[in-house]
Amino acid sequence: MTKQQILEYVSQHSSGKVKLAVTDIDGVLRGKYVATDKFLSLVEGRLGFCDVTFGWDMNDAAYDNVKFTGWHTGYPDAAVKLDLKTFRKIPWENDVPFFLGDFIDEKDAPSIACPRQLLRKVMEQCEQEGFKPYFSQEFEWFNFEETPSSLHEKGFRNLKSLSPGMFGYSILRSSLKNAFMTDLFELLKCFDVPIEGLHTETGPGVYEAAILYTDILEAADRAALFKTAVKEIGYKHGIIATFIAKLNENLPGCSGHVHQSLWDKESQQNLFYDEHDPQKMSPLFRSYIAGQLYCLPQILPMVAPTINSYKRLVEGAWAPTTVTWSVDNRTVALRALPLNKKSTRLETRVVGSDVNPYLAMAACLASGLYGVRKQLILAQPATIGNGYRDYSNGTMPRSLEEATQQMKQSTLAKELFGEAFVEHFTSTREWECRQFAKAVTDWELKRYLEII
Repeated sequence: MTKQQILEYVSQHSSGKVKLAVTDIDGVLRGKYVATDKFLSLVEGRLGFCDVTFGWDMNDAAYDNVKFTGWHTGYPDAAVKLDLKTFRKIPWENDVPFFLGDFIDEKDAPSIACPRQLLRKVMEQCEQEGFKPYFSQEFEWFNFEETPSSLHEKGFRNLKSLSPGMFGYSILRSSLKNAFMTDLFELLKCFDVPIEGLHTETGPGVYEAAILYTDILEAADRAALFKTAVKEIGYKHGIIATFIAKLNENLPGCSGHVHQSLWDKESQQNLFYDEHDPQKMSPLFRSYIAGQLYCLPQILPMVAPTINSYKRLVEGAWAPTTVTWSVDNRTVALRALPLNKKSTRLETRVVGSDVNPYLAMAACLASGLYGVRKQLILAQPATIGNGYRDYSNGTMPRSLEEATQQMKQSTLAKELFGEAFVEHFTSTREWECRQFAKAVTDWELKRYLEII
């Protein structure tokens, strides 16, 4: 739709309101409704949005260790510029118009704390080098027959799964709760978040969806909106969806694998594919993989951002633990898929479902481009067999605390994303570690309370 058509739709919508949203550092959508007239006055201007968006965690607890904002600044409004290209109609809200926005500073420059702006920056660098990045993300998540109220009443325990048992790719289970699954497929398409596939995954009440690939910024928008949309559609069915990376020590974790490829801006050819190579992989593809292998341990919090993320990254649970790559091997960190000239791509399997899609995709693209710029040679041979046993290129940090300190001290991370972003982001991860460190867990009570 053209700008004029979008504004006409907004003006004529019977609700008299528009829904707006921004994304915080954890990838959580924060937003509001505004009256139609208010929205129309903001189209060429700016929306004031409290900068506490980047001054608190996902539970609205204010950070005490970040410079960007805090009690020392008084939490002023930050400017948000609406992106009309993100226009959508929310089909489960009577097609109410919806838009995303970007944070900017007082000089209209991108805010250093805004995840969407960081991805824009990396994307623009990529395009300046003649490449067009196409990305997509797939998610696994648990579903429960619960409500927000029942979650809290039960203390987040003994929740009723949408379906019982381990039954991946089940035709039976997709029929069992077909109204929800059908709504997901159809309403997400109407919301301009089209999915290529939807099925049950192994685990009670676990679904998996693959979102259709597109250019990287739109891909990240789709991924961020997907997570919230699934939750909102779930509400309509009395279902709580969660994208926690590891729900239970006895069950596999939930992934958020990122698929990616670079295309030539002029010829529109997939630059990862080489029909003359025995593995159908181009030298550029190999350098891109080499870049990710080199960079990922230093920027891991961007793809594994929570305490819980590292409970997923354990041996034998369908998530990688070693810095490895291979062709079509699900035990490695980087799974190359040199299929044909259209669909050849890299799947970064380290990424969990709990990520901020903007940061995860920025991390993948920036690290891959680092390898391309430096013309890194993919010296590490492809892993044959069990990637959990391939230590030739080392392992990844084992905790958020370890990963955060490695990123904080990394000159490479600052080169890729800017010193100001790295300082702010790693401070928020240090805060996350501190919150966990002072918590008394169920494991501690069960292990120590009676016996010690």
